[in-house]
Amino acid sequence: MSKTKQSTAVAERGLQPAGVASPVSPPRVSARRRRPGVIALSLGLIAAGGAGVAVLLLQVGDRTEVVTVVRDVQVGQVLTEQDLGKASIALDPAVKAVHADDLAQVVGKRAAVELRPGSLLAPSQVTKDSLVKPGEQLVPIGLKPDQIPATALVPGQKVKLVHVPAQGQAETDKTSGSPPQTLPGRVVKASQAAPGTGVVVVDVATSADNGPTVAAWVSAGTLRLVLAAPDGL
Repeated sequence: MSKTKQSTAVAERGLQPAGVASPVSPPRVSARRRRPGVIALSLGLIAAGGAGVAVLLLQVGDRTEVVTVVRDVQVGQVLTEQDLGKASIALDPAVKAVHADDLAQVVGKRAAVELRPGSLLAPSQVTKDSLVKPGEQLVPIGLKPDQIPATALVPGQKVKLVHVPAQGQAETDKTSGSPPQTLPGRVVKASQAAPGTGVVVVDVATSADNGPTVAAWVSAGTLRLVLAAPDGL
């Protein structure tokens, strides 16, 4: 029998010639049963994640322009535009800060506390009141270099005004054993040291009753200024 007839016979019987591989049928994949609960949970997580990103974007975009401090300001010092700046930040509602729109309202007021550069300005940190209160007098006191404390004198600092005996009276006071007379005061302003002399003028607020006495001590050169301990110490 010829090869052509053999091939035809094989094809009629559904057989493959020797050496020829049979075609492989693709595997049947059974469709899994979808669970509605899992699908709903997945959609919920996706929605929640999208909402979280949206809230975060809103928080980042919700910024407030506030007033900042750009240089050192001592207690009692009058604020100027050069002391203040502006910044746009994401402000926590719990933080009280002066808004940039209110900048003009704080210029000209006094610092109620010491202000440091880089900090936000809070409404409670400024005041329109003077450090010289009603019923007080302001007495200027000149201090020589050897009378100036090493600690910087800043507005609002409490001091004691001490009356020291004049020359010729020192021995009498020592024998009497009585302590020197002191009066309370508060620093309002301290000048820079004068060129050449190094004298520093300190404006001290004291009661109206003690003002004349302190002025007399200054005139006689019998006054010394001593820093008082902070409250609670």
